[in-house]
Amino acid sequence: MKFNRIEDLDIDGKVVLTRVDLNVPMDNGVVTDTTRIDKIVPTVKAIQEAGGKPVLLAHFDRPKGQRVESMSLQQIVPALESALGQKVTYVEEAVGGPAKRAVAAMGTDDIILLENTRFYEGEEQNDPTFAASLAALGSAYVNDAFSAAHRAHASTEGIARLLPAAAGKLMEAELDALNAALGDPQRPVVAVVGGAKVSTKLELLGNLVEKVDHLVIGGGMANTFLLAKGAEIGKSLAERDMTDTALEILDKAEKAGCQIHLPVDLVVAREFKANADFEILPDEECAPDVMILDAGPATVDAITGVFENCRTLIWNGPLGAFEIPPFDAGTNAAAQAAARLTREGRLISVAGGGDTVAALNKAGVADDFTFISTAGGAFLEWMEGKELPGVAALVDARR
Repeated sequence: MKFNRIEDLDIDGKVVLTRVDLNVPMDNGVVTDTTRIDKIVPTVKAIQEAGGKPVLLAHFDRPKGQRVESMSLQQIVPALESALGQKVTYVEEAVGGPAKRAVAAMGTDDIILLENTRFYEGEEQNDPTFAASLAALGSAYVNDAFSAAHRAHASTEGIARLLPAAAGKLMEAELDALNAALGDPQRPVVAVVGGAKVSTKLELLGNLVEKVDHLVIGGGMANTFLLAKGAEIGKSLAERDMTDTALEILDKAEKAGCQIHLPVDLVVAREFKANADFEILPDEECAPDVMILDAGPATVDAITGVFENCRTLIWNGPLGAFEIPPFDAGTNAAAQAAARLTREGRLISVAGGGDTVAALNKAGVADDFTFISTAGGAFLEWMEGKELPGVAALVDARR
């Protein structure tokens, strides 16, 4: 995949419209987690070092085309200034007179933050007139919000088709990592897909069985597959109406040459609570009155063996109820094995999805993975094989 990077644009002395993700958690008007803000700093600094003047575009929450003061980006400014180490000029509009005057008055080292783009109906409608109004403020466009790239909005897709466009540093890292994982990976490739429901990841599973060599299925999803194969799963979480679909996926994987790995032993309990009494049973010995809450040690050993024989790993979803002990053991052990192989240079590991990031942080290995995406829906849609409008616009801009 080819796309422009900041270095490919001539932005010296020019205003650069920069789409970033500032949709951060807040409590009483104070940012409680600055991760997304911290991640845009390299892009803003790179634009400045190239002589460009960054004008930041972002959304916050879902105001549905109306001005909602509790969703104003003004409240983000203190955290943004702290991360960037300089003053940020907030403008109460994203288009029109106030925005035009603020941009016209920009000095060489200034940074501007325009108001929430979703205060305007034209944003989510990708209205050409609204996109043109935004584009008129700058001479180039940089998209650093991969997390919003699955949306065809004016600030994520429309502007990219009106101005010279490039990926920001975070977007660049995301695209390079995902291309290394699924686009042109080092083989063999293994994917770990966990979570509660097969139904929410049908497209993902259908795409992966044709792209990877091994597919590890965990969590409640694994219970549905075990049930489909005739195993007893007791009172476990499962989608009993999805067993035919599970069998279809197994059949599709076999035809594609993808080996699916299901649990061979189970951690079961009669209560779902922290430190509940539990048993480890072979997969064929689950009792009718228990719940499967984690993958057992033999399963983790088998998964580790797969990791050791692969070159690339994609991970989305935990193996069990990782939120509470002792049912976090399977996810922790498998994650630690992947982290060790990554540190040793034997595995390229890419992970993403809300529960996945939380699970890897809990296992203490997030910093050891090659790349962890915080993009959520965009990461999932990429794994499903869908075209992301914000990315497609950047690829087209390169052409």
